[in-house]
Amino acid sequence: MTKSHPRISKAVIPAAGLGTRFLPATKATPKEMLPVVDKPAIQYVVEEAVSAGLSDVLMITGRNKRPLEDHFDRNYELESALTRKGDAERLAKVQESSDLATMHYVRQGDPRGLGHAVLCAAPHVGDQPFAVLLGDDLIDPRDPLLARMVDIQEREGGSVIALMEVDPAQIHQYGCAAVEATGESDVVRVTKLVEKPEPSEAPSNLAIIGRYVLDPAVFEILRQTEPGRGNEIQLTDALEKLAEDEKLGGPVHGVVFKGRRYDTGDRGDYLRAIVRLACEREDLGPEFRTWLRSYVTEEM
Repeated sequence: MTKSHPRISKAVIPAAGLGTRFLPATKATPKEMLPVVDKPAIQYVVEEAVSAGLSDVLMITGRNKRPLEDHFDRNYELESALTRKGDAERLAKVQESSDLATMHYVRQGDPRGLGHAVLCAAPHVGDQPFAVLLGDDLIDPRDPLLARMVDIQEREGGSVIALMEVDPAQIHQYGCAAVEATGESDVVRVTKLVEKPEPSEAPSNLAIIGRYVLDPAVFEILRQTEPGRGNEIQLTDALEKLAEDEKLGGPVHGVVFKGRRYDTGDRGDYLRAIVRLACEREDLGPEFRTWLRSYVTEEM
């Protein structure tokens, strides 16, 4: 009989990064607030958590990140102005972000890597499993990756990470997993993890992408984890310890994702994400696709 594990209800979103790849746009604006079509990238991430049943969201922020809190708060002056104009459509869009989830915020203070950011969530999360969503990865809502990961964790316990096949030449940009097959085509057992290996040393072409469902045992391991690559506390290093010794906090499984993912952490991929999402919008797509075809034909 399959053991039942606690229901996951909390999501953690690290958002303390400086966004240096997008300077000067991020000099005064958090990178998470950069628009993807007409919504900030961070809203897509919160919506994904909520759609997977995680309505309690903790955002790990830093200095100059106040606009994140403002975006998910009420703006009574703007709402009042839209109400007076009778603009119900825009009013609904403004109120949507403040009604999405129960939002909490904590400052990381000293940015010492993703592992340290996750550790900042320990007092809020407590002894329950929880999800971590990185804001640079947007997952298309038609491909419910996080919901699948939550199901696997609740069934198997331990931790679950999202994996995606990448070009072996690009594996040095990611954490990489050595895996064993299971009885499910999209689920693997993780046996080893390496942070940003050289292609010749990578155990596979399965890269970790920005979704995790973690057992709370990871907190104690993070407290004992020394700074690794980049002199930062790496979440990958802590997960490798869990993968090597199941007694520490259960097994580590991976869900191999083959759906649509938009990387907004890179300028080129950010632009491609905007184009792809705009093309698929019912309100924007037809006219935008017509213009795009014409532009490519005439200018390229």
